[in-house]
Parts: sequence; structure tokens; C-alpha cells
Amino acid sequence: MPTNDLPPGDVLADLDARAVRASAELVSKATAADLSRPTPCIGWTLYGLLAHMTTQHYGFAAASRGDADPEKWKLLSLGDDPVRAYLDSADHVIEAFAADGVQERPFPLPEFRPEPFPAAQAISFHLVDYVVHSWDVAKTLGAELEFDGDVLDAAHAVAAVVPTGPVRLAPGAAFGPAVPWEGGSQLDQLVAYLGRSPAWPD
Repeated sequence: MPTNDLPPGDVLADLDARAVRASAELVSKATAADLSRPTPCIGWTLYGLLAHMTTQHYGFAAASRGDADPEKWKLLSLGDDPVRAYLDSADHVIEAFAADGVQERPFPLPEFRPEPFPAAQAISFHLVDYVVHSWDVAKTLGAELEFDGDVLDAAHAVAAVVPTGPVRLAPGAAFGPAVPWEGGSQLDQLVAYLGRSPAWPD
């Protein structure tokens, strides 16, 4: 995996917004029948994945305002219109990360550790998650997904410092063990390193 330095926080926020918008464009095409489809996230239907993604958007947005309340990270119901609920959460986190002063503010992420993270590091976590979750949604729907090289370069740089080994087997681990994979696209290589098979569902 590449280990190049991450871009500055404001650039990361822009890259993250592009990843989140890609996820929203995919989700906007989902039908009610699609919500029960299995996803590359073991044990999650598309509804379950969207509930997780929506909750994480609001959790990270709260963190960007300095809010350390763990209640902000409790899994949300998506109500009567899960697609709309997800799209609203995507807009919310994009706006939160673009707000004045965010880059100077520590982000409390109680799901990760008691101490807050620098803004750029926290946004980088969100970025890699939403590149991968966009891939999850695309695979679930049988849709095409492409990212610009700068988005993938940044996501690879974040992924390069994700711990490997037994920690990836722990309950609730963000990513599974790396999947052996040769060749393929830069996105294929990223998801394989982070525990997904690019050939899913084969």
C-alpha cells in the first residue's frame, strides 16, 4: 500500500465530500426492494449498511462541532424513507466538515478512543470509510463506481496505516483481514487490503 503523506485538512474535506456524494448518487438509485439485498459487509442488508452509514455521518458531524456525546453514535432508524434519510445525512456531514473553524477543532470520536483526534486525521478516517462504503453500495446494486485518482491516493494513504493482524479479527473491527488480490484497479486493491473481495459476490 502507498504511504505518501496525507493532504491538508481542507483538501481532505473536499476529497471526503466527493466520496460522500458518490455514495449518495448510488443510494439515490436504490428501490425499496433493494433494501433487503445482502451487501459485502457480512450480516448487513443494504438497509443495515445505510443505517450504519447514516449514523456515522451524524456522529462525525457532531464530532466536528466538538460534541463528545456517545449518544450521537447510537444506531439510527431510517424511518419511512431510508433513501431520503441517507441523503439528508450525507448533506449534513458535508456541510459540517466545510464549516468555518473545523480544521482547528479537535474531533472527539468515542468509538475510537477517549482522546480526541486532530481534524485532518478524523476526516481522513471518514474519507476511507466512504470510499469503501461507496464500493459496498455499488456492488450491492450492481452499479458502476469510479473515483478520481486524488481521492483514491488519499484513501490508500489512510489505509496504509490501518493496523493489521489479530486486531482485524476482533468483534466490531472496522475492517476485516486483507484479502489476497493481484492486479485490478486502484479501488480493487484498496478494498482487498481492507478486507473485501473485489470479486464479491463470487
